[in-house]
Amino acid sequence: MFKLLQVPALRVTSWNCLKQASVCKELGKWRLCHLYFGFLSEGSASLHRVKALRSHSSAASSKGFERGEKAQIAASETHCSVEPAREEEFAFLEFSEPLDQEHFPVQLLVTESMKVKEVKTPKVTSSELRQRALELQLRALRDVASEEVDGEPCIEFHDVDFPLEKSSRKKKAKKEHKVYGTPDSEVPISDTCCSGCGALMHCTVPEAPGYLPSEKFKQLVEEDKLKKAVCQRCFLLVHHQKALNVTMPKEEYWEIFSRIKSEKALVLLIVDLLDLPDSIIPDLPQLVGKNKHIVILGNKVDLLPGDAENYLQRIKRQLVQYCAEAGIPTSDHKDIHLISAKTGYGIENLITRLQTAWKYKGDVYLVGTANAGKSTLFNTLLESDYCKSRASDVIHKATISPWPGTTLNLLKFPIINPTPYRLFRRAERLRQAAQETEEDLNPKELKRIKQFSRQGYLVGRIGRTFRVDQSSRKNLVEFDPDSLSFGEDLQNDSFGKPDPEPIEQAELSYNEIKDAHWFYDTPGIVKEYDVLSLLNEQEVKMVVPTQAITPRTFILKPGMVLFLGALARVDYLEGNHPCWFTVVASSRIPVHITSLDKADAIYQKHAGSTLLAVPMGGEKRMKEFLPLVAQDFELQGQGINTAVTDIKLSSAGWVAVTASQGERLLLRTHAPEAAGLRLRNPPLLPHVVNVKGDRIRKTPLYKTKKPQALGDKCVPARAERKRKS
Repeated sequence: MFKLLQVPALRVTSWNCLKQASVCKELGKWRLCHLYFGFLSEGSASLHRVKALRSHSSAASSKGFERGEKAQIAASETHCSVEPAREEEFAFLEFSEPLDQEHFPVQLLVTESMKVKEVKTPKVTSSELRQRALELQLRALRDVASEEVDGEPCIEFHDVDFPLEKSSRKKKAKKEHKVYGTPDSEVPISDTCCSGCGALMHCTVPEAPGYLPSEKFKQLVEEDKLKKAVCQRCFLLVHHQKALNVTMPKEEYWEIFSRIKSEKALVLLIVDLLDLPDSIIPDLPQLVGKNKHIVILGNKVDLLPGDAENYLQRIKRQLVQYCAEAGIPTSDHKDIHLISAKTGYGIENLITRLQTAWKYKGDVYLVGTANAGKSTLFNTLLESDYCKSRASDVIHKATISPWPGTTLNLLKFPIINPTPYRLFRRAERLRQAAQETEEDLNPKELKRIKQFSRQGYLVGRIGRTFRVDQSSRKNLVEFDPDSLSFGEDLQNDSFGKPDPEPIEQAELSYNEIKDAHWFYDTPGIVKEYDVLSLLNEQEVKMVVPTQAITPRTFILKPGMVLFLGALARVDYLEGNHPCWFTVVASSRIPVHITSLDKADAIYQKHAGSTLLAVPMGGEKRMKEFLPLVAQDFELQGQGINTAVTDIKLSSAGWVAVTASQGERLLLRTHAPEAAGLRLRNPPLLPHVVNVKGDRIRKTPLYKTKKPQALGDKCVPARAERKRKS
């Protein structure tokens, strides 16, 4: 591949040259080419001579083309000729001897009519000429630079037997986002909370929650737009995936939870099933009050692969057992729900249970540890039948990110009053939704279900009973007698008329919130031992799973080592037979198998690089990372189809160990002390070793096998199933 650079040439007036014209023979045709002259005339005689030659050449060329192929040009009338094999010659008039007028042909003699009056040009000094030449040179250089010619070689040689390698050009590193703005400690703190995390807005201390630069803060206060704004931290989390170091004392956590003790409220405890049982808040009744009714929600069930037919019932039983050990009473098993706040699995059943059991007795508080999915569930319920229909247009959604501790204060939305009429309308909608097929769904809803089916094993569908899409609301008349009986929206009587278009700056009226009960999203309690606290924002996104986990199974002999990135290491020290290690973690965490004698050298060389990619950043990053601490465990096998235990690494996942019946194992684990590595008995997925394909020859790795995605009763089936029934 050749690239031709065309640089505009500088035509300087001091170059007085005459280029001879040539008569080219092409395809048997003689064509007379024009004569080109470029020089600066110093006398009128030479100027007349040039004009005469130009006029004669143009006349001769036009006659030659009109005659066509039959016309022949006499050799005596030819002014100059160039042979094809002869090199082109140049004639310089300044250094050539003048020719007499007698030797010129008659056609080239200059007549009086051809003479042009001499025009006196102003004399140009040498300094002006140099300046003009420099200007032309700069213009030419700018034209060349605008083409953005690559500095690398433009010629590539390609051999047929050897394929071309991919270009090794280094991509430009993404520049770090700069945070602009200055604080102003003299401006008082506002009473407005951030609509993303709930912290009070201010411009005094950048490290405190709710901070905004003083320039932006003052502008929003003047324009009276502070209520709709978000703090700098929420803005960077959403738009730039950058987490600022914001400190929040533990005293503020306990102060927020202390208000629940004196209220008549329902408590929803959300638990991260990937970090079970460490994501359960111990002694929760003492924190919120012993007389509180607690509903337990096991979140992120859509990410867990099914290892048996009734694995959901087994997970629910284990969740009840772990909660009882943590001091949380679970008398009614109907208060235990397995949900997915992301895909919507189990959300409709949860709403039905809350509206029939708790009804409208008081406020509802959502509590849990950091990164358990509280903000995601808050946003999901905001767009459901549990929230007042118009509140979702007014209340800003909570900020969601994989970074733990996103919510820093209370966020809330008003709960709808579940009157008998509304419960009847809702039950009727759910019955109709259960009978629908994929062909009955609108393209937007069908696209959502298919997208979540690729991201999770369990998918649900969430609808709205008292609100429809904006596109179909123009000619629809909605009638809700309960809204009239409770005096909602009395200012705008729109009975019998289509609902007006929603206004961007709409707010809830006084009648809508005067006796309302609220659903609160509380800040997440930071766990004492969590591997996410040791990672930066890029590493957290790699460790926290966002899609359905595909188990990776390896078979190890005694004396072999399994690396889970650079986060943890498992050594198989003693045993009589090989055993199986199944990694249930994000697929972006690399797994490496090696021998025990090479393990230390590999960790020293590759920790932080591609082979052991988490953490990332090479030697410089690993110097900041905490050292690995060793622990020894002795286990006994339960059979080739049942795992012995789970080696859990807090929120990053776990490694299920499976061995033959009665086999004695001696394992040594290595992980930072603050990562929270521990054993979980019994295993959460004891038969996960069966979720694998065939073994890859000459490797300890098995082919991965992804279980089929499932759905709840709200997900529509295909039309074929409906015809069969």
